[in-house]
Amino acid sequence: MAFQTKATIASFGGQLLKLTHAAKSTSCDMALNLFLPPAATLNPLHKVPVLFFLAGLTCTGDNCAEKGFFQHGAAQRGIAVVYPDTSPRGLKIAGEDDAYDFGTGAGFYVDATQSPWHKGYRMASYITDELPKALFAQFAQLDASRMSITGHSMGGHGALTLFLKNPHAYKSVSAFAPIANPSNCPWGQKAFGGYFGAHAKEQWAAHDATELLKRYQGPPLDVLIEIGTNDNFYKQKQLLPENFAAAALAAGREAEVHIRYHDGHDHSYFTIATFADDHVAHAARYLFA
Repeated sequence: MAFQTKATIASFGGQLLKLTHAAKSTSCDMALNLFLPPAATLNPLHKVPVLFFLAGLTCTGDNCAEKGFFQHGAAQRGIAVVYPDTSPRGLKIAGEDDAYDFGTGAGFYVDATQSPWHKGYRMASYITDELPKALFAQFAQLDASRMSITGHSMGGHGALTLFLKNPHAYKSVSAFAPIANPSNCPWGQKAFGGYFGAHAKEQWAAHDATELLKRYQGPPLDVLIEIGTNDNFYKQKQLLPENFAAAALAAGREAEVHIRYHDGHDHSYFTIATFADDHVAHAARYLFA
């Protein structure tokens, strides 16, 4: 279904489009933000690569577009940025609005298999298949052969897992404070138990970045991760980057995983905004290789 443009906002010399479209995979209308850099707005025939940013729990596609400042570096380097939503909305499934960490705003970028969530909570299919196909069909400026992915918290989990499961679809991956080992943290256990079933541990592992890294057989990696030492969720063992690092070491890939710890930084968009340019630059190295 074609996108409807709800607003066009000038940003860093380019345009931030607020879009909606009817999505089959999520059984509802989905909203998102698309940043087109100056190179794409000045010449609609000029192809630009695309960076997907996946947001965290409770967020929408607006949060990072308005507070993360990815547009700054993306405008300079000629990269489009897509900011999707974090879940379907308004499906009227019993319990979907009961908690911040499951259901609405907490799709975890997986395709649920448990009823009733399997009817629309198919964010993996939406992000990796339906959304990019729809964008490339409508926006000729976007280069379907050059995509990268990044994200924050739950979205960092999404970026890592979707990349590790589809390494040839994306040129690069990075993450801010990702839920790196969801099978072993309260957030992930709740989400996976609800979306896959409490005993479906093989499915849990298939959507867990740490477990995926252990058996990854794709091209060499270059994973950039930011962790704030003042992040309360890091302190509460919701993120577990140390487990991801241990998996990299065990797999002989420790040189391919770069986890940077920052004193005083927390889980907020202040941290994302501080290092957004670094992550755009990381993506650019591969999008323009």
